[in-house]
Amino acid sequence: MDRRDAEALDAADPLAGFRETFELPDGVIYLDGNSLGPLPRPAAARLAEVMHQEWGRGLITSWNAAGWIDAPQRVGGKIAGLIGARAHEVIAADSTSVNLFKLAAGALSLRPGRRTLVTENDNFPTDIYVLEGLAALSGATLKVVEPDEVLAAINDDTAAVVLTHVHYKTARRHDLAGVTAAAHERGALALWDLSHTAGALAIDLNGAKADLAVGCGYKYFNGGPGAPAFLFVAEGHQAAIRSPLSGWMGHAAPFAFEPAYRPAPDIRAQLCGTPAILGLAALEASVEPLLAAGPRAIEQKGLALCALFIQLVESRCAGHGLSLQGPRRMEDRGLHVSWAHPQGYALVQALIARGVIGDFRDPDIARFGFSPLFLRYVDVWDAVEVMRKILASGEHLLGAFQERARVT
Repeated sequence: MDRRDAEALDAADPLAGFRETFELPDGVIYLDGNSLGPLPRPAAARLAEVMHQEWGRGLITSWNAAGWIDAPQRVGGKIAGLIGARAHEVIAADSTSVNLFKLAAGALSLRPGRRTLVTENDNFPTDIYVLEGLAALSGATLKVVEPDEVLAAINDDTAAVVLTHVHYKTARRHDLAGVTAAAHERGALALWDLSHTAGALAIDLNGAKADLAVGCGYKYFNGGPGAPAFLFVAEGHQAAIRSPLSGWMGHAAPFAFEPAYRPAPDIRAQLCGTPAILGLAALEASVEPLLAAGPRAIEQKGLALCALFIQLVESRCAGHGLSLQGPRRMEDRGLHVSWAHPQGYALVQALIARGVIGDFRDPDIARFGFSPLFLRYVDVWDAVEVMRKILASGEHLLGAFQERARVT
């Protein structure tokens, strides 16, 4: 394969037109959209409209006139179309960590006779931290086991299995339907973190009979730094689940200002404080291109980009100490590719200095994400060519790239 073959793939790409939707700096190949998506032009335009027209001129009347008060449900309903859920099962609010706390506590409320939460020790660390905090507050037990021991750890005291669908380092993909079914067989619930899934893979939460899920808005959704997150509660659980954060927006009648809390009977009960309107406006505009492209087309192109990257790195950068981390079969992975390398941090810094932006994860992982709406096949070719030249010249060993200043 040569660069002309990559150009031919781009010419035949049905998603190629979406690249113009994004603000992309000249001379940069952005392979970190799995950490922070780039700015969609519609989001910038929508933010300007909200600030100058709705906030600037409409002032407080925009809560009703501009539909601000319904934004969490409206945005959640659009996200539902990307994760195989019904519109009334998803709401956009808070952060992923806060939503995980709410739904893990909610899982305990749905299984009052059970006091154990099960997760894997290789989960994203903050998920474990949140569960540790919940266990300390509630008196529940957190069982943290090896990844291949999760199913065996589910027993009669397990309220929920809490897992990240796509692993943040290796991109290993859990069997969402299979793990959920195994949890249900033992009377437990399944709570999924979709942070590296939503907007990247075509999943079907309802088809898998998933109970609960959370995810972030700033990765593949391109909703901006600190964008609101989302949560999913299957319809059958909404009347019974209890959120530990009983704020006024979760009240059945928030503007009745009743002296006692009365939870809404539906997904609104998972709200707490006043919605973050600017963040929700940007997120809403950002998910529109994903809906237009469609989850299956997004996954298909994303996996093709990953497969090409793996193929080119292994053929053109062979002999330089790179070791693929995670599954080789495309059906078993998400849309980022990680390589272990003895000087992984220095390699990533050398790439960034030459306009190829990936990221580093301890202890030695160079990680690259492949967001299908703005990345081209020729970007993959060019990125690997830059990597090949760095490795061949030994620039990754230079002391200038050895100082480890971390940015998450």
